[in-house]
Amino acid sequence: VQLQASGGGLVQAGGSLRLSCAASGRTSSRYGMGWFRQAPGKERECVAAISWSGGRSYYAGSVKGRFTISRDVAKNTVYLQMNSLKPEDTAVYYCALSLAYSEVVTTLPERYNYWGQGTLVTVSS
Repeated sequence: VQLQASGGGLVQAGGSLRLSCAASGRTSSRYGMGWFRQAPGKERECVAAISWSGGRSYYAGSVKGRFTISRDVAKNTVYLQMNSLKPEDTAVYYCALSLAYSEVVTTLPERYNYWGQGTLVTVSS
């Protein structure tokens, strides 16, 4: 399984970006998806996660109400719509796929089997 993340870039505070993550390869199984981010000098954190059906989702407190995770199962793609961006949202964003946690969202990196290459989001003040 390969994950290709895209959509990062430079945006002013208050702006919006939409990240996409397309899965390819052996994606016939059900799987959960998550978006993580890592800022310089900080640990990787889960900002959002979604179940296979889309019926369950998780948001970190710092992004709740501003970010929305969604997925298109037919396209094997997950999205992260980021609105009202703040300078503290600046980080490399990674998408990840969990085979074991398809209907129970998880925020633990070790429960994800595959990772995208990361896409840089920079929010200027």
